[in-house]
Amino acid sequence: MGKRSTVLVTGGAGYIGSHTCKVLSDAGYRPVTFDNLSLGHERSVRWGPLEVGDLGDPDRVMGVLETHRPIAVVHFAALAYVGESVQHPEKYYRNNVCGSFNLLAAMAATGVDKIVFSSSCATYGVPSRVPISESHPQVPVNAYGRTKLAVEYMIRDFTHAYGLRAVCLRYFNAAGADLDGEIGEDHDPETHAIPRAILTALGKSAPFEIYGSDYPTPDGTAIRDYIHVCDLADGHLRALALLESGESFAAVNLGTGRGHSVQEVVAAVERVTGRPVARVAASRREGDPPELVADPSLARRVLGWSPRVTDLDAMIATAYRWLNRETTED
Repeated sequence: MGKRSTVLVTGGAGYIGSHTCKVLSDAGYRPVTFDNLSLGHERSVRWGPLEVGDLGDPDRVMGVLETHRPIAVVHFAALAYVGESVQHPEKYYRNNVCGSFNLLAAMAATGVDKIVFSSSCATYGVPSRVPISESHPQVPVNAYGRTKLAVEYMIRDFTHAYGLRAVCLRYFNAAGADLDGEIGEDHDPETHAIPRAILTALGKSAPFEIYGSDYPTPDGTAIRDYIHVCDLADGHLRALALLESGESFAAVNLGTGRGHSVQEVVAAVERVTGRPVARVAASRREGDPPELVADPSLARRVLGWSPRVTDLDAMIATAYRWLNRETTED
C-alpha cells in the first residue's frame, strides 16, 4: 500500500472529530489530530497521531502544518455551548474566530489549500421557514452562531484572495455513537438532550430539564433535526472528496430533514432503555430557536450523501449502548 495522504483534523479528540478520524482512516487517509484536549479526550485519538496544541498559538499551528504537510484540513476545533456563548461572548470570539484566523493564515502561508469547516445551523438564527435550505438568510441569534458565520465569511474571503478551496458543512444536532461501539459522546458538562436523558434514565444524572414548554410547536417543546454522528463523519469524507475533485466553495446542510421535539426524544429514550426519565420543567435558554430542521437536498445532489441512521430510536440505541457501557465501567 502506498503512502497515505495526511489530513489535519483540528478538534479531532472531540465527539464529531474523533468519529471523522475513524472514517478518514477507513477511507485510506492518515488523520493527524490537532487538539488542546480542553474538551476532547486523548483516548479518542485512535486512528492517527496526536499533536497537542491550541489554535490560539499561531507558531504551533504553523509548525504542525509544516511538519505533516497535509493535503487538507478538517476544522472542528471550537467552543459550542449556545448558552455559554451568550454569557461569555469574548471567550467564543477569541477561540472560534481568532483561532480559525490563525489556522487559515497558516494554511495560506504553507500552501495547504483545502478545508472542510464544521459550521452550524445556528448561523440561520430563528428560521422564517422550515425546513431550512442553504438559501435561507443567515441571521444568528447567539454568539456561537455569529462566530460560526464570521468564520464562513472569513473562509469565503480566503477562497477569493488566496485560492483556498472550502466546504462549509452546516449541520444540525449531532447524536448517537460509533456503530462499532469504539467511541461515543463524552462531554463535561453534558448539554445535549439525548445523552442527558439517557444518563437520567440510568440514574447517573439529575432529573432531565426541559428548557421551555411554551414554544409555538405541537407539544410546546423545541424541535430539532437529530443526525447520527457517523452520518456526519461520512459527510465530511464526502466533502473532502468534493474538494479533491476541484470544487472551489460550497456551503451545505447536513441533516435528516425530520424534526423531533424534546418530549418525543424523552419518550424515545424511555422506549429504548426501558426505564423512566424523571423530568422537570425549566425556562427557555437564551438564544434557542423553537424549531431547526434541515432541507438536506443539496447534500444529496453535490455530495452524494444521505443519512443511513434516520430512525430516532435506532440513533438513541447507539448512544445508550455507549453510555451504558461507560457508566458500568465507571
